[in-house]
Amino acid sequence: MDSQSFAGVFGGVIAIIVLVVAFAYGPTGPFGKATSPAAAPAAQKAPAPAAPGPRGPVIREVPN
Repeated sequence: MDSQSFAGVFGGVIAIIVLVVAFAYGPTGPFGKATSPAAAPAAQKAPAPAAPGPRGPVIREVPN
C-alpha cells in the first residue's frame, strides 16, 4: 500500500468521524434541535397608562 492510497483511506476515515460528530451535535442556529416547549406565560394584566412625562421648555422666536 503506497502513501497516496493510505492517505486516501485515512482521509476518508477522518471525514466519516467528522460527519458523525456533526450529526451527533446537530445543527446550530434557528434550525437546531428542538427544545422542550417553554411553559406558556400567564396572562398578564395590561399596565395602567403612564402619566405623560414633563414637557420641555417652549422656544419662541425673539423679534430683532
